[in-house]
Amino acid sequence: MIDARLLPLQRRLTRPFAEALYKAGISADQISLFGFALGLCALPALAMGHFGLGLMFILLNRLCDGLDGAVARIAGPTDRGAFLDIALDFLFYASIPLGFALFDPSRNALPAALLLASFIGTGVSFMAYAVIAAKRGLHSSAFPQKGFYYLGGLTEGAETIAAFVVFCLFPMAFPAFAFIFAAACAITTLTRLIAAWVAFSPNTH
Repeated sequence: MIDARLLPLQRRLTRPFAEALYKAGISADQISLFGFALGLCALPALAMGHFGLGLMFILLNRLCDGLDGAVARIAGPTDRGAFLDIALDFLFYASIPLGFALFDPSRNALPAALLLASFIGTGVSFMAYAVIAAKRGLHSSAFPQKGFYYLGGLTEGAETIAAFVVFCLFPMAFPAFAFIFAAACAITTLTRLIAAWVAFSPNTH
């Protein structure tokens, strides 16, 4: 919901670091893979109850996610980079509820499963829209520099990370927060389905 507003600030902050990384010969794809590895470290940390450590890995992953795009804008974006960006993001997102489920299966398994199901809804509706939009030659005015059509919604990247931060700061309240965020993701999925129904009507071109 607020990703488009945050992007200009993010780009200004990451530009100097991205230039240094580019001059050092570090590619955007390397940063993406390194950031993904850091993000996956949050899974065992959360599963073992080290929520502060898990939060650190989550934030490091997001830092790399900003830097890889910044380096790509300097070096020139690639299809492989765009694929890695979105695919690794969704895999990372899925690992966080799993970490909480492993920490306390009796309390967290059901809300984590519901949250993962809601992530499937947002992810599938997001990517399916992008595929058809590309087929029709559509471009997003809100995210013109993305490597694919980026459809927004109530729960985007910023809201998801904010939810993860809340989970880590208040781990004992994970079930309640997970149910709330899953409901917000369900609303996002519904609005995207409606948007696709309207935009991809046989009478539209």
